[in-house]
This record gives sequence, C-alpha cells and structure tokens, in this order.
Amino acid sequence: MTELSFIHRYEPATETGRPPLLLLHGTGGDENDLLGLGRMISPGAALLSPRGKILENGMPRFFRRLAEGVFDEEDVKLRAGELADFVAQARQAYGLEAPVAVGFSNGANIAAAMMMLRPEALTGAALLRAMVPLSEAPQADLAGKRVLMISGAMDPIIPAENSAQLAASLSAFGAEVQHQVLPTGHGLSQTDLQLLVRWFGGR
Repeated sequence: MTELSFIHRYEPATETGRPPLLLLHGTGGDENDLLGLGRMISPGAALLSPRGKILENGMPRFFRRLAEGVFDEEDVKLRAGELADFVAQARQAYGLEAPVAVGFSNGANIAAAMMMLRPEALTGAALLRAMVPLSEAPQADLAGKRVLMISGAMDPIIPAENSAQLAASLSAFGAEVQHQVLPTGHGLSQTDLQLLVRWFGGR
C-alpha cells in the first residue's frame, strides 16, 4: 500500500481496456467493503478503494452530516476536493487513467459532489442510493461522462424526488445519465449487481 493521503487498498488491473474503478463505501464501511463488488462488475479492472476520513460514532464516512439526510455542505466541498487530490496522487503513483467511481450511499454522495466540483477527477460514476450532495449545484461540464444511478423506490432515507433531482442536475450538466429505480430499499439487491454488470459491459 503506497503512502498516499487516504488509507486505501489498490489492486492492479489484470485486463487491458477497462477503466480503473474508484470504490467508495457507505457509512461504517472501509477500504475492503466494495472490492468484491468491483471484481464482479468489471473483472480485471484496477481497483482503488479509499477509506473515508470522517468518523461518525466510530463509523468511517467521506464527509460530515448534521443529521440523517442533512449534509455539512462546506465539509462536502472540502472532502470532495481532498478525495479528488487523492485520485490525482494515486493516478501518478500507480500509473492509472481517470477512474469511474462506484459509490454506495455516503460514497455515492461524495462521488456526485466530485462530479460537480472536480469533474476532471472522474470519467464517469455508478451512484448507488445517491442523494443531492449540494443544495446549490455548481455548474460543471460533464459532457461525455456516463453516469448510472440506481435508487430504491422504498428507500427510507432518500425521497424519490431527491434522487430524481440529482439525475436531472447531472443530465443538465451534459452527463449521459441512466437512472433506474428498483422496487427495493436502501440496501443493494441482485438486480443492482445485474444492472452494474450490464452497464460496465457496455462501456
């Protein structure tokens, strides 16, 4: 593990032609959480998986929140910049092209914030159970970037209109957004996995 600005796991690519994946865990996860998912959805891709630096009741996260669903937006901006800087460091250290983010819950929210604040850091993103990260979305040029958003119709944490608003914002900035709403809650399902495999296979 190279000494970079985030504790992380890195697995080098074993196949050519697949973009690296930046794996971003949910609240209480760590750098090991999504490695298995990454291997399943894009076999052979390089995997870069950092651990969030914020602790909430001992659980790692990527940014602070004031209450469930209420984000500390100044911290979101700070942490999105910090994570984008880490991606730049890791690209240099490991010889990587710009990655596609795969984020769940809190990890999906920081990935969405990175898309808006530091669009050069990512070539695209798969956002699983994401919310609007910033009430005032900064204008970003996301032309040519692909985004898969998967939401749960019965998600108790994220109102349907919130995820729809995020999808609309990313589309308005030029991203090619595919937004799927599944008849599920906040946790991931087999259908999420199938959609991810198909989306990465179609790259």
